[in-house]
Amino acid sequence: MTEETNSIRLDKFLKVSRLIKRRTVAAEAADAGRITVNDKVAKASTRVQSGDIIEIGFGNRTVRVKVKNILLSTKKEDVSEMYEYL
Repeated sequence: MTEETNSIRLDKFLKVSRLIKRRTVAAEAADAGRITVNDKVAKASTRVQSGDIIEIGFGNRTVRVKVKNILLSTKKEDVSEMYEYL
C-alpha cells in the first residue's frame, strides 16, 4: 500500500525512491552540499514536492531527476512512479 502526500523531506524522498539506499547517507550527502533542489543547495530537511528538479553528485557523475510523485512508502517495482531521469 502506498500513501501519497504533498511534500516530504529530501532525505526521506531519496531513501523511499531508492536514489540513495540509506536515509543517513542521503542526509550526509545533502549536508555536504552534494545535492541541489531546483538549482539551490539543499539540506536534508528541505521539503520536496512534485515538479522539483533534484541533482545529486556521486563522485565524478551527476544524477538529475524530476519529481513526479511523492510517496511515503513504495515497493521496488513502483519506484518509477516517483521520478524521471533528465
